[in-house]
Amino acid sequence: MTLKHTARRRTGAPLAAQAARTHASAGPAATAVPVPRFGPPGPAHAAVARLLGRADAELAEAAGSHEPADQFLHAHLAALRSAAAVVELRGRPASRSGARTVWEMLAKVEPALAAWSVYFASGARLRAAVDAGHGEVVDAARAAELVACAEDFRDEVAMLVDPDAGFSRPLRWSAPAAS
Repeated sequence: MTLKHTARRRTGAPLAAQAARTHASAGPAATAVPVPRFGPPGPAHAAVARLLGRADAELAEAAGSHEPADQFLHAHLAALRSAAAVVELRGRPASRSGARTVWEMLAKVEPALAAWSVYFASGARLRAAVDAGHGEVVDAARAAELVACAEDFRDEVAMLVDPDAGFSRPLRWSAPAAS
């Protein structure tokens, strides 16, 4: 999967940094997480917002770490939280669907994000190795790639939750002037 750069990245302000500034300046009660704007408010909306807030916190941890293993671990956890938010939003697939992991559930409930499921599921064994204390298996390039992908995935999830939130917008390229 190639890295897809979002408008947030083009403006130079990573989401994790934005979340960290928002949380630091506004106190613990503040949140930079969009509240879903469709359907009646309820426990699912609160759970989605909570999961996205946890994803932001993991991205902030990844951005603040200088160790590739820690960056990888926190980025993967951020992606897991983001995927769990989508599953919470869309509802768990039926148990007979065979989906057992959040990545399998994500692919079932939101097929447009299935490529992300495959990408992040491929890093699950490496994350397990890091969890087991084998951080030396993660190189800096792989960690940086996962952090960037986790940020992009978090942005896509935020747009799915609330398309008007402004997390990421396609660029509107103007046609080159005729000479």
